[in-house]
Amino acid sequence: MNLFRSEEHARRWSGFKPGTEEGIVPVPDMAQIFSGNFFRRRLDPDYLSRMREYAAEMVGALQARGSFWQLPRKR
Repeated sequence: MNLFRSEEHARRWSGFKPGTEEGIVPVPDMAQIFSGNFFRRRLDPDYLSRMREYAAEMVGALQARGSFWQLPRKR
């Protein structure tokens, strides 16, 4: 993950690939996604049994950001 001060700054980065604009997410939005149950519930006694559910919530939140965040299909 790279952090940039603005979308313009990200676009000027030498490693920027046109067509990946949808993957640019503001830090507050990423903080909200990564402060979900997957991370907050780690000390709960039932965490391991629910970890898959929590991971699915996090992946779902990322995928809701657009097609850039979609997982590749299994072959």
